[in-house]
Amino acid sequence: MKKSAWILLWLLLHLTVVLAQGKRPMTLVDILEVPELRDPLLSPDGRQLVYVLAEADWEANKRISHIWIINTDGANVRQLTNGDKGERSPCWTPDGEQIAFLATRGDAEEAQIFLIRTDGGEARQLTRHETSISSISWSPDGAWIYFLASNPKTDEEKEREESKDDVFAYEEDYQQRHLWKVSVSDQTEERITEGDYSILSYRVSRDGKKIVFHQARSPVREDTDRSEVWVMDAKGKKRVQLTRNSITERGAELSPDNSRVLFISWCNQEFEPYYNNNLFVIPVRGGEARLLLPDMPHEVRQASWSADGGSIYFTANTGVRAELFQVELAGERLQQLTTGDHTIRSWSYEPGLDQHVFAINEPTNAGDVWMLASKQRTKPVRITHVYDYLARDFKLPRQEAIRWMGADGVEVEGLLHYPLGYKQGRAYPLVVQTHGGPRSSDKFGFSSYRVYIPVLTARGYAVLAPNYRGSTGYGDEFLRDMVGSYFNQSHLDVMTGVDHLIDRGIVDGDRLIKMGWSAGGHMTNKIITHTGRFKAASSGAGAVNWISMYGQSDTRNQRTSWFGGTPWQPDAPIDVYWEHSPLREIWKVTTPTIILVGENDPRVPLPQSMELYRAIKANGVPTHLYIAPREPHGWRELRHQLFKMNVEIDWFEQHAMGREYVWEKAPEEKSGN
Repeated sequence: MKKSAWILLWLLLHLTVVLAQGKRPMTLVDILEVPELRDPLLSPDGRQLVYVLAEADWEANKRISHIWIINTDGANVRQLTNGDKGERSPCWTPDGEQIAFLATRGDAEEAQIFLIRTDGGEARQLTRHETSISSISWSPDGAWIYFLASNPKTDEEKEREESKDDVFAYEEDYQQRHLWKVSVSDQTEERITEGDYSILSYRVSRDGKKIVFHQARSPVREDTDRSEVWVMDAKGKKRVQLTRNSITERGAELSPDNSRVLFISWCNQEFEPYYNNNLFVIPVRGGEARLLLPDMPHEVRQASWSADGGSIYFTANTGVRAELFQVELAGERLQQLTTGDHTIRSWSYEPGLDQHVFAINEPTNAGDVWMLASKQRTKPVRITHVYDYLARDFKLPRQEAIRWMGADGVEVEGLLHYPLGYKQGRAYPLVVQTHGGPRSSDKFGFSSYRVYIPVLTARGYAVLAPNYRGSTGYGDEFLRDMVGSYFNQSHLDVMTGVDHLIDRGIVDGDRLIKMGWSAGGHMTNKIITHTGRFKAASSGAGAVNWISMYGQSDTRNQRTSWFGGTPWQPDAPIDVYWEHSPLREIWKVTTPTIILVGENDPRVPLPQSMELYRAIKANGVPTHLYIAPREPHGWRELRHQLFKMNVEIDWFEQHAMGREYVWEKAPEEKSGN
């Protein structure tokens, strides 16, 4: 090797060492300040891409989103909008010269449609609808923009609200939501649908002649869970109901020739509920829906017709990964188009260009945007570099897919996150995090505030995310283990995963911690009644009493499947509900447990956490119940999210590690403002 080559190699090695030394562990504030990239959309000519970037605003105490634009070669990235309250839902004009988006500006409280040229300038307001607008899309000729909006309140209703004569009937105080369109040239609005029902979502056909939509009796969650697929012409006439099954469907789209509709539903060919989300095709004229790929074990997430209608592209959850697939309708030949230790999300397909656009969420990248041309079968090409700083500036944990045998001999999979500076032969404390859903799975990707894995691993914890029985992406038998018995094998899968890591010498069995949110909270509540091995636990928005939970929650369809009926039907399976309620054996709990819940949580309402708190406290076990004002099921305010992470780490350090913890403060508090 020449001397110059040796010098160059030495310089590169030296630079690598310097850069590595400059990295630091992430803090909680660092986690909260990771921007959220979503809704990437390709321009009609394929030369530009827009996306939404939501960034933390500590003064506003929330994330505010703006629309950005970039050339598809990665050049000329710039922020396109900058309203005080943010913008969302960008949508290209068919000619690619303007972008429509939704925003709430000035003193208005209702989101309206705005238009802005792609070369910049001031946005102009297109609509002044009486109620907030959502779900915008262009007509193919660019003359109209379709949108959904709720009916306005009557003058009598407004007058009663003003005078505080506002007693309302629970789950009857809604306004139906309908489809409209607005003329881009003169701002006139036309109503497409009207009646005592709600349009939940819709898609305009590629030629603009038909519209497929999901219709429900009302916007109340229990009714939306029973929505049906309909199709009509672009004027709202010639309506045809395609499904009649009272099973949730979503993602309906018309084929390029308008002869068929695809949709996704969580059922089998007989439309029996509680299966992995499957892909269906049904004729527009009506008839039987055809289940595609009945033997595929994966969970379908999004789907779209190919340009010629001969195949369907879809993203699917395969367990600890999510990938892009193609199925040819003739012969149902399946091809996987992407592969890696990652999660494909925010996917869209542009048929005119035969291009896929999606974000790839990886352990060291929270979801930059990539493009993939279907026919060329090349590797994806990266467009954005929003998240380059994560791997450059921070020490991030290694993620590994691991497998172990459940108590009944069935293989279970999960993700292991190694502590920073991991040394083989040393046993580390373990935080077990169980995912929500439970119809979901933990996948490769960057951490969110809810689990803040980079901070936990920086403090010396290993983190296990088990895809226990009932998780999606592993086939119907694995998923349906919960049918008739929520806690059949699921909690045992978690514990055998823990023992697997102890046996491997990675984990110290005397320093175990349990945490989770929603279904992850359900699991926490079960685990602490099942074993006293955990030194500390955090239950986030978890159920403890399935009987009372059934009536309190805004959704029941999954729970009916779990327990074999409702708790108020004749011969109700009350014994099954109670057998699987953690409250039944709450007297066994010895693990110090904190409880967190949103004050306005409709999914797992506050009374569930109160029942858990009262029981644990009455039995003399250390506990606290923390209620976040204004918050729904998923907390939104930055300071509440920071509090959650701080109080959990403090609890874990105190009870499992015997260490003091100094709480992190919000940025302005650090500076003394």
